[in-house]
Amino acid sequence: MELISKYFPSVTPQQRQQLEQLLPLYEDWNSKINVISRKDIEQLYERHILHSLGIAKVTGFAPGTRILDVGTGGGFPGIPLAIMFPDCEFTLVDSIGKKIKVVQEVAAALGLKNVTAINTRAENVPGKFDFVVSRAVTRLSPFYGWIKGKIDAKNNNVFPNGVLYLKGGDLSDELNEFQAAYPKVLYKLWPLDTFFEEDFFDTKAVVQLWKV
Repeated sequence: MELISKYFPSVTPQQRQQLEQLLPLYEDWNSKINVISRKDIEQLYERHILHSLGIAKVTGFAPGTRILDVGTGGGFPGIPLAIMFPDCEFTLVDSIGKKIKVVQEVAAALGLKNVTAINTRAENVPGKFDFVVSRAVTRLSPFYGWIKGKIDAKNNNVFPNGVLYLKGGDLSDELNEFQAAYPKVLYKLWPLDTFFEEDFFDTKAVVQLWKV
């Protein structure tokens, strides 16, 4: 939790309490349903929570913003972002039902009224969203193909509506592939090591995608 306070010193007492609850909640659920690797559970705040909140370092969200988290797994990045942006609406989806069960139980335990968790594929989610977030579910081209019809054209934020995708490693080939497939979609890389000094973030970035 000290890591979160270090980079997000303005969290409210309620947000701090919710963030502090995450470790015991995930330890408990991980003992029943393996949603986080055993070694990573010990590094939950760095490798999952702070990593998820890299998106919050890149941009904020206006109240009422609708955010879709695709392939959320145990609730990342959606759950930490929902804590940080309580006035926004988050829909977390995953095709694996037991993972969505964990998300639903964690959200309920935290009292997160702004989270809806659905066991489905991204293509089948009803409605439109301002942003789609995700964490390294697949390569950018197939991912964008799944969600391109889910982004609302009307924009209410500083950033244009689009995708905020957490990825690691050398993305050159992947971005070239993406641009060839979607020449009218722009991208920008936001390296996370400009925000966080821990070694874990050295090769991590938020990839922003938006249609012109």
